[in-house]
Amino acid sequence: MTTTPDIVIIGSGIGGSTVAAGLAPSGARILILEAGDHIADRPENRDQRAIFQRGHFRPKEMWYEADGTAFNPGNYYNVGGNSKFYGAVLVRYRAEDFAEMKHREGVSPAWPFPYEELEPWYTEAERLYQVHGALGEDPTEPAHSAPYAFPPVPDEPAIAAIRRKLKENGLHPYSLPLGLDLDRWLAKAKTPWDAHPNAQDGKMDAETTALATALQHANVTLQVRSRVTRLETSEDGRRIVAVHVLRDGVAERIAPRLVILSAGAVQSAALLLRSANDRHPRGLANSSDQVGRNFMNHNSSAVLALSPFYRNTSIYQKTFGFNDFYLSDGKGGAPLGNVQLLGRVSGQILKANMPKVPEWLLDRVSRHAIDFYAMSEDIPHPESRVMVDGDRIILKWHRTNWDAHLDLVAHLKRALKAAGFPIVLSRPFDKRTPSHQCGTVRIGDDPATAPLDVWCRAYDHPNLFVVDAACLPTSAAVNPALTVAAQALRVAAHIRREDLAA
Repeated sequence: MTTTPDIVIIGSGIGGSTVAAGLAPSGARILILEAGDHIADRPENRDQRAIFQRGHFRPKEMWYEADGTAFNPGNYYNVGGNSKFYGAVLVRYRAEDFAEMKHREGVSPAWPFPYEELEPWYTEAERLYQVHGALGEDPTEPAHSAPYAFPPVPDEPAIAAIRRKLKENGLHPYSLPLGLDLDRWLAKAKTPWDAHPNAQDGKMDAETTALATALQHANVTLQVRSRVTRLETSEDGRRIVAVHVLRDGVAERIAPRLVILSAGAVQSAALLLRSANDRHPRGLANSSDQVGRNFMNHNSSAVLALSPFYRNTSIYQKTFGFNDFYLSDGKGGAPLGNVQLLGRVSGQILKANMPKVPEWLLDRVSRHAIDFYAMSEDIPHPESRVMVDGDRIILKWHRTNWDAHLDLVAHLKRALKAAGFPIVLSRPFDKRTPSHQCGTVRIGDDPATAPLDVWCRAYDHPNLFVVDAACLPTSAAVNPALTVAAQALRVAAHIRREDLAA
């Protein structure tokens, strides 16, 4: 059976749900396909042993290194995508991130448009995701055309004390912009929200905000448990004429006017590569040979500071960050990156990485610790890439800018020791945590070097758009979710104007 909506959106994460919210008022018949299902309201949602020690929510799949080594990625398939587990940090790229930026290890290229082009859409995205924040605290903050609609999530007393100490020592801690209704979240259970799934509990993720807005319109339909297997082109290869789907294991063929691919940076690239045909033997949208390339995931580390004299009584912790080393190393050198608090790391969470240590001992350690997240830009590299081998996804991550990241971690450790923590430990994240995945199907002005134009339209296929973090030409050194949402709203307005007006 073939169905014929006007628009098919593949994926319900930040990109797919936000572009759906922007397109919904057009009246076009929109079908959103999601490979997974809704996250149920279950005890495991706030059970840290289930989440972190037993991996209750981790996908039952394996990706592969280039040498064939298998690993289990933290890439989630559910309504709302990875945002169901995110830390709800909805921060803008700095204005400088849209220009060419020189790093120790290469150059982060300029975007095909400046920050000012995306600024109004950042404002709209902040409204849609009900972001709580404060302006004027961060010296690197870009211009905002409107203030945040909601005040920042408050520091708990033990966290406020550290913010004051860092400020006294010359740093500029600022309130993280967060998509969160704190009272609703804590009413369910006294846990952090970072890395915990959200079942309508107060976290403003793709499902609870953008998708909910889109589904208020009768012309928008969500279809779950529907895995897209390939895209079919016309005989001349120019247009996408069908989306092939397995819905609960049953094959379906959908023939829309427009296709919007929003499956995430890894899966969007993989689908385009798997859809290769005689006209496009290297995969769809890939005359540039750039699909799957320039994968970025941020260089990041967890940093745990300990003091026997500090008592961390916080529940959620994740309320501030600082960018003092974002644009330079503090001495006129190359940029290092962003620092922000992690969600409160309990003994139950620590046990996942230290299984031989008794949990009661890790609980005692946690009571005297505060937890930070250091993040540095991963520069696009053509050999950092997603490839496919049949159903297998092969992820070859060529790390860049790692020395700068190690320097950022060293700066953070010195700052925390100066704040009264004699012991500071760090642990890097790797490709098993692709929560900040981006690149792979980037936008650009030149079809020889980019698969997509500045509106996320494929140069090779005028009725195909890729609207998720795959389109980002750089990773910057901040969480990508708000930039994806802003670009999705910008693209939706363009589609309404150029493709649906007739």
